[in-house]
Amino acid sequence: MKATLLAGSVVLAMGCGTTTPAGQAGPPSRGQAASPAPHIPVSVPAATTPPKGPQPVKPTGDAVNVRKVPWQTARAVNKSRMIRLVWSSGVEPCTVLDRVKVKETAKTVTVTLYEGASPKAKNVACIMIAIEKTTTVKLKAPLGKRKLVDGAKH
Repeated sequence: MKATLLAGSVVLAMGCGTTTPAGQAGPPSRGQAASPAPHIPVSVPAATTPPKGPQPVKPTGDAVNVRKVPWQTARAVNKSRMIRLVWSSGVEPCTVLDRVKVKETAKTVTVTLYEGASPKAKNVACIMIAIEKTTTVKLKAPLGKRKLVDGAKH
């Protein structure tokens, strides 16, 4: 039984080697010296630095397959006359900001983000990665004590 296992292990070990690419010599036979592996240059892309903070975007108004997208943070800026929104999104052209809808009442300001794919995204492969984006919208009146509401969540 031990001899059968040993013989089977040797056969498996010999069969588990790497295959030889076409046009290259195989492994050296007994008594033959192994030739050094060829040097294959590898190109490494230059390091890219991710943007600091969210990427500013503007609505395109021409996206397809549009859907509501929740924002993560909203902050009043410019004496509360504008709202800066931040949300997680995909990369362009596969995911673009189509439009931002703002509905103001005496007690609330509802802001809804709409995203979709750019018409230019046909036959394009996009990586599945989330990035932070930001956009700023103008209000008709300062936010004041009004409650800020995410239209995608209500």
